[in-house]
Amino acid sequence: MTRTHKAFAALLVGLVLALLSAAPAAAHTGKLKLTVAGDGAGGVTVQAVHADGHRLEKPVLLTLTGTGPDGQRVGPVQLEPAPEGQGFYSSGPLLSPGTWKVTVSAPPPNKSTASAQVQARPAQSAAPAAAPVAATAPAADARATADAGGAWWWPVGLAVLVLAALAVAVPMLHTRRRSDAG
Repeated sequence: MTRTHKAFAALLVGLVLALLSAAPAAAHTGKLKLTVAGDGAGGVTVQAVHADGHRLEKPVLLTLTGTGPDGQRVGPVQLEPAPEGQGFYSSGPLLSPGTWKVTVSAPPPNKSTASAQVQARPAQSAAPAAAPVAATAPAADARATADAGGAWWWPVGLAVLVLAALAVAVPMLHTRRRSDAG
């Protein structure tokens, strides 16, 4: 086997290994990182990501329980995915004003639990509908761009590997044609 053939074989093995490593997204099982916070009124928001920081591919079941002032209890309540993006969950108005200790948990295979102190406040009067939409749209676009940050390199990496394979294959074909002609 010539040096060119060995280099081409090594490049193909590298390409196959790179494509097989695309499976880590499916390998995300285990604990989640849950960030629990109040929504500024009587609700709770949760951001859920995989322990390694990657965003969730599918919605997960999250359950909230809470203990408030004077021993008040709420839950268990299943949290719904929020429109803010993948991995964001919201309870909606749920808590009466006061300081609450809330716990959010996820069942297996993503068994995780997180707790936080949340200050529930009476809801504020609603602002005009046009102002919040204009104020939050750029932030949502920026978050969507940041969330997509992990996916941009796959097409680039694949293009680099294809170009490298061509860089090895084309000179090899020219060398073979020259030796056949001479």
